[in-house]
Amino acid sequence: MLWTATLVSNTGTWMHDVAAAWLMTSLSPSPLMVSLVQSATAAAMALFALPAGALADLVDRRKLLLALNFVRLGLAGLLAALAFAGAVTVEILLGVTFALGVCSALMAPAWQSVVPLLVPKPELKQAVALNSMGINVARAVGPAAGGAAIVGFGPAIAFLANALSEIAVIAALLLWKAPARAAKKRPERFVAAMVAGLRYAANAPDFAQVLKRALLFFPFASAYWALLPLVARDLLGGDAALFGLLIGAVGAGAVAGALAMPSVDRRIGSEGLLLAGSLGTAGVLAVFALVPVSAVAIAACFVAGTAWIFKLSTLNVAAQSALPDWVRGRGLSIYGLVFFGAMALGAAFWGWLATLIGVAASLGVAAIFLAASAAFARHFALAARQGDLAPSGHWPEPPALAQDAHARGPVMVQIEYRIAPEDRDAFLRTIAALAGERRRDGAIEWDVFEDAADPGRFVESFVEEDWSAHLRHHDRVTHQDADLQVAVAKFHRGPAPPAVVHLVAAAPRD
Repeated sequence: MLWTATLVSNTGTWMHDVAAAWLMTSLSPSPLMVSLVQSATAAAMALFALPAGALADLVDRRKLLLALNFVRLGLAGLLAALAFAGAVTVEILLGVTFALGVCSALMAPAWQSVVPLLVPKPELKQAVALNSMGINVARAVGPAAGGAAIVGFGPAIAFLANALSEIAVIAALLLWKAPARAAKKRPERFVAAMVAGLRYAANAPDFAQVLKRALLFFPFASAYWALLPLVARDLLGGDAALFGLLIGAVGAGAVAGALAMPSVDRRIGSEGLLLAGSLGTAGVLAVFALVPVSAVAIAACFVAGTAWIFKLSTLNVAAQSALPDWVRGRGLSIYGLVFFGAMALGAAFWGWLATLIGVAASLGVAAIFLAASAAFARHFALAARQGDLAPSGHWPEPPALAQDAHARGPVMVQIEYRIAPEDRDAFLRTIAALAGERRRDGAIEWDVFEDAADPGRFVESFVEEDWSAHLRHHDRVTHQDADLQVAVAKFHRGPAPPAVVHLVAAAPRD
């Protein structure tokens, strides 16, 4: 039900995107202004990515999605009314497009966080691919329908169709009985939640690899989306119908790619899919620049859609798999920040460059840099397999504090180990891996100390903001963390388990 509703809504969104981009070519034919339609949406997605992730993790996702879809309905209806009245200006078009992008930004982590709740974990990759396929079915149908509507009735009808499509999502969300989320025993504050998400991303190597791969692709691939209206109008001499066909071919190629992806994945793996995505997109940019023939461009767009789905689905699954549930919304929002930030800045850059050297030359430059980035990306391989990021609950309960003491801090946790002299270096190498785990889950400082007066006595120490933050750390430790801690504990030669001390910053009582 949700997949079908989003299919209808995304079809309306693509009709809007085609109408907005094509209308801008009439309001201002400058390549920079045309590219800013793409930048407006992408910039909104980038600017609001971090608060969107915190919202997705802190509030009821169903209620959040409902509220935002009602706002989108109002904005789309307003733009349709203005278009029917002939009152749309460059500023209004960019402003409403930006506002719709803000809503999409606030919705995106919540929608993506819902997917793992709807399918078993072994089926997540297929579910993400199916979700992407739905988006691209809409991309195949929406632009073609939007282009035809623009030619027959003008852009206003496409804006109206987008407004009506929001009703499908609102109805589905009202009917959906979302699984109850466990009440948070120790809720976070909004700003602290965003900081926690950034801290997790900074200390999660598997997730960092996904972000690096995104940065090596999207700034260059953005040239395709930013300049496609000008490819249709200037290089191919077409109209809105041809523009719609080009984007529709992208959607059709993406659907075909999603269907083929499981078998292709078995043959070439995730790294092969990522390489095919980059080189396929680079090839398409080169074809646009060198062979300005409509039939060839449509075929190239089909290839572009397949390459796009290979790249996007593989990175999305890798991001989802590298995030535990407690930070999934925030992690995906950081991924979205990188994705849309790169798309926004890239689109503006390629639009600016096209005003200087022309559309075809800009596409050629983008193709060269994208091919080069594909070769460089092999230095940032994705994790071959992910550890178990489900909560382990293996830490014993900490000492009880009075309720009014939960805001006291900072808190220092010390863990004492007894290490044989011959194990010293191996122990230090192994325990160093704990630094990232401690920081990911809440520590703001971490170190390990050696007792100068007592050889063989080592103390691991980490500091957290307050007692509530430490209690949340207890909730967040995973089975992967437990495996690492077992590896460290094997070096311990004293009483088992190692002694743990909790120290809370002292303050005089009034």
